[in-house]
Amino acid sequence: MEIAQGLLHGFSVALTAENMLACFLGVALGSLVGVLPGIGPNAGMALLIPLTFTMPPTAAIIMLAGIYYGSMYGGSTSAILLNVPGEAASVMTAVDGYQLAKQGRPGPALAIAAIGSFVAGTIGIVGIVLLGTWLAEFALRFGPPEYFVLAMAGLIFLCGLSHNSLRVAFAMVAIGLAISTVGIDPITGTQRFTLGFTGLAQGIDLVPVIMGLYGIAETLSMAEQGLKKARITKVRLRDLVPSWLETKLSFWPVIRGSFLGFLIGLIPGPATVLSSFLSYRLEKRLSRTPERFGHGAIEGVAGPESANNSATAGAMVPMFSLGIAFSPATAMLLAALVIHGVQPGPLMIMQSPDVFWGVIASMYIGNVLLLLLNLPLVHVFVSILKLPQHVLAALIILLCLIGVFTLNNSMLDIWIMVAMGGVGYLLRKLKIDPSPLVIALVLGPMIEKTLRQSLFLAAGDWAYLLNRPVSITIIAIVAAFLALNFLLRMKQHIPKE
Repeated sequence: MEIAQGLLHGFSVALTAENMLACFLGVALGSLVGVLPGIGPNAGMALLIPLTFTMPPTAAIIMLAGIYYGSMYGGSTSAILLNVPGEAASVMTAVDGYQLAKQGRPGPALAIAAIGSFVAGTIGIVGIVLLGTWLAEFALRFGPPEYFVLAMAGLIFLCGLSHNSLRVAFAMVAIGLAISTVGIDPITGTQRFTLGFTGLAQGIDLVPVIMGLYGIAETLSMAEQGLKKARITKVRLRDLVPSWLETKLSFWPVIRGSFLGFLIGLIPGPATVLSSFLSYRLEKRLSRTPERFGHGAIEGVAGPESANNSATAGAMVPMFSLGIAFSPATAMLLAALVIHGVQPGPLMIMQSPDVFWGVIASMYIGNVLLLLLNLPLVHVFVSILKLPQHVLAALIILLCLIGVFTLNNSMLDIWIMVAMGGVGYLLRKLKIDPSPLVIALVLGPMIEKTLRQSLFLAAGDWAYLLNRPVSITIIAIVAAFLALNFLLRMKQHIPKE
């Protein structure tokens, strides 16, 4: 009954003119960000978060959440029509989606992708309501030891699931944790690692780091690729209607992908990418005609697209309920909540019901708006790709500079962004995923604070962490994960006879 009342309250908040406009802008910008190759939700949210500074908290989070799940819709468009995934989660969509486009069936592929995303988004939102509220109540029992172990477990899971080697992933985590210690010590009040710069006393913000790692690094990659001209496949509105057979073949992949994606979204790591790959493999294994996959199987579009959209909803559960982000995109949402004075975590539902329930209700509305936007206006979004690369790169750099400077009116933030842009470009050349660095930077302050609180409560006895049931359970799960990960990596190195 409380959930029903919460949703009714959420819709009364989300349906105000201001929040409806924020929702529309969010999903429209998200679709645009998704269409543009390489930008993705991480850079898109980082670029646009300064626009929310003057907005009320509820409208700001509604808009940023719209960009997050809206980019998943947009990513499928360029993947199907151009074989150029708008972001990493749409890589598997391009495999069969582009083959369907070459066979003269781009319309049904786009329609199934949009409808599957809508169904998955709806199922994911129901999952947030049911699991998020329960987890928030359960998390009220957590103390500093549980939060410390949970945050460390998240980092370990992220390293294990990253496509980087374990050594590289842990090195990235170490760098992120080191950056998070710059500033004023929360206990003693002394300055740490500021190198004599007064501006660094406030610490290094997440926004310039993400803008550099994703936004600036992307423009440098664009400059390296040179000028490109996209060939756009035209799609008429009447061509979007899928056949009865295509609809029938897509039904169960959409359902399976939706539930699979939501569950994977709860796990630390690149949930949207991982869920789309696993969904594709699952559908291929369950199919009676697996040889069709890779040659235009509609199930290869329906499953992955549903999975990556549902994973965005799953990733929001630990952010809202525990105040912990396990992906760069949710880290941006977490930063936005803090910037607007909203404390995420188990008490958020009680302390900020307008934000929590308003955002949940806006996601229902946003999914409907995305369905209405992405089907009739698909050609409008794709036509953005006709912009020359150098013009697009200049716009991105301009947005980065304005956005970072307005954060604190500090030139130091701009220099941090530029430096991280160079680091991000170097990591791209080395094919290293920067996500562990970003998540470590987000979780670093919590890890330090909860560890010091735990040791203070236990008078320096580390065994205190092992005397609590939740901590022991989490540690046991992490140990099992590490053992399984080690065995799988050893198996890969055993030569086949």
